[in-house]
Amino acid sequence: MKKRSSFPFVFWIANTIEILERFAYYGIYFGFPIFFASKGFNDKQLGLIQSLFLFISYTIPILSGTFADKLGFKKILLVSYLAYLPSILLLIFTDSVSGIALAMLCIGLAAGTFKPLISGTIRVVTDSTNRTLGFGIFYAMVNIGGSVGPLVLGWLRAISWQNAYIAAAISIGLMFLITLFFYKEPPRQTQTESMGKKMKDIGVALSDYKFTLFLVILGVFFWTPFWAFFNLCSKYVEFNLDGATLYNNIRDVLGTTFANLLSKDYEGTRKVMGETISHTGWIIMIFQVFVAWLFERFKPIPSFISGLVIMALGFGLLALAGISSPAWMFPGIAFFAIGEMISSPRIQEYIVWLAPKEKAGLYMGSNFLAVGIGGFLSGLLYTSWIYRAFNETGKPEWVWIVLGLHLLVGIIAIFIFSKLGGQFNVQDT
Repeated sequence: MKKRSSFPFVFWIANTIEILERFAYYGIYFGFPIFFASKGFNDKQLGLIQSLFLFISYTIPILSGTFADKLGFKKILLVSYLAYLPSILLLIFTDSVSGIALAMLCIGLAAGTFKPLISGTIRVVTDSTNRTLGFGIFYAMVNIGGSVGPLVLGWLRAISWQNAYIAAAISIGLMFLITLFFYKEPPRQTQTESMGKKMKDIGVALSDYKFTLFLVILGVFFWTPFWAFFNLCSKYVEFNLDGATLYNNIRDVLGTTFANLLSKDYEGTRKVMGETISHTGWIIMIFQVFVAWLFERFKPIPSFISGLVIMALGFGLLALAGISSPAWMFPGIAFFAIGEMISSPRIQEYIVWLAPKEKAGLYMGSNFLAVGIGGFLSGLLYTSWIYRAFNETGKPEWVWIVLGLHLLVGIIAIFIFSKLGGQFNVQDT
């Protein structure tokens, strides 16, 4: 057995940057529905911003990855920070819906530019002896930043939203300094493909109509309800559930100190803040290795469908939190997280292995389109329309029932697609 290679210094620098970026990104994203409502704006406007934000965040990487290959990772990282920082500061100083929308779309642009660069760095500086461990560390950093960000920014916004966004801006500022002084461009073979060639190649991949239909099915039936969860969960906890009961639930299990970190005093009553518990990061950190080990022995599509079933159960429990006890919120999020851990990596792994080795990146680039489709539909379909309609009639929990049914229809669609079109041939090399 070959001795595992040690990680170079830039590996640890890249992972530090990833924690800070996810801290700012998810801290802002999960709290945004609550911030937006505090300004007096409506769910129709919120849904449009969420849709555009996610679409930009998950389609820009197709372009930014190509620029980084040609110009260097460090230069594009610094450019992304220069887009990030003023956008966050704009959230502090603007009160208009157009100003807030502009700030969020610029944050989406910055995040999309940043997104492929750290994973690209990890890919370049690891080899066959340490790649699995390297990416395991990377995904742990993603979830640490994504969990701590909403918690800390939530705690700060209990004082003022200005404090929360200043903390996010400081995080981006630290990233800039760390990158400028400590990030060394990793050695790699320079890519010579033009942007036009890249777009042409993606067009070639999408000219496979069966593959394109598969991406559309994934976008509509997996990524749309997936992003709807993250768009709506913090808002649902904050405005539709009994936050005082949730606070008592947490205090009884984890103690007063921890419960106070997740809550805010509302006129003498402590209530849980929506963004502090409405994410899956902590659960993924605890169970990801076990879930990956358990499902690696099964084929990707059956594993993917199993994950969808578990996510649908999670949606049912979230609905039960509104109908019965708010405590159902906790297993609801846990079930969704477990379904996410099964479905998301397996379907992305499957898409990579559909292609010959030299085209794996191309196929994953095409997969960003499926993620972008789902992100775009999620806000318009669920925040702007379905949740808004149910909330106005006093039945907001019904949005989770619709989402569960949405996933079940998706399972049927994928099953029919596999039976009629046949499954793809997975490449061995």
